[in-house]
Amino acid sequence: MNNYSFFKKITTAIIIATLSFACEPTVIKKSEQAKATDKPTPQPNIFYGELIIKELSDYLMIPVSLKDRNKERGNYLDSSGYSERDSNLYNIIFYHKQDGETHLLLNKKAIITSFDLLEVKAAGKTPTRVWLYKILDQDTNADKKLNNEDAVIGYLSDLSGKNLQQITPNNTKIINWVIVPSQNAILLRIIKDSDNNKKFTEEDQTNFIRVNLDKPGIGTEIISDQIEQEIKSYVFK
Repeated sequence: MNNYSFFKKITTAIIIATLSFACEPTVIKKSEQAKATDKPTPQPNIFYGELIIKELSDYLMIPVSLKDRNKERGNYLDSSGYSERDSNLYNIIFYHKQDGETHLLLNKKAIITSFDLLEVKAAGKTPTRVWLYKILDQDTNADKKLNNEDAVIGYLSDLSGKNLQQITPNNTKIINWVIVPSQNAILLRIIKDSDNNKKFTEEDQTNFIRVNLDKPGIGTEIISDQIEQEIKSYVFK
């Protein structure tokens, strides 16, 4: 009986030790996985684009975006405007060439999809030079993020990046524009979410907005409701 009891104790000890070693890696592995899960998601780096230099302006411009390491970046700058492929601009730094003063264009979260230098020359008048921006700053489809499915609003600023002024209505999207030099004005074609479904589609109405560059502000629609109803009465008669 003594030998049986001794061997029984030895067998029990071996089983307990085996189970202990078998469980230990699992506990360590789970602990390591928990630590890995607790790590905060790293923020992308701020990326500063190429300097934009305009001889007509006393300011240099530095585009601000977020660097995406998984995409090859392509910056495009021509004589009038700037756009970035596979990236969005989140702000623009304006740097005064002479005294080194710097300031930001925007004081809020937004996405600048493009900006262009407008120069309006008319006989006998001082040329008008302003920056025209397309900006996403409203979550119009309520998906808690800004993207190309949201409204794209037009803004103007002077060459220093100051006096930023909204020129197209909320909940609209700029399609294109044309300058009217004789009137020192700009006409912008827009699409409106006329069916209020929080989307911009071919089913929505388009219109034209006239903006006076002497006193910029949200422009007035050229095609009135009365004119549109009159058109429909002839077309669908």
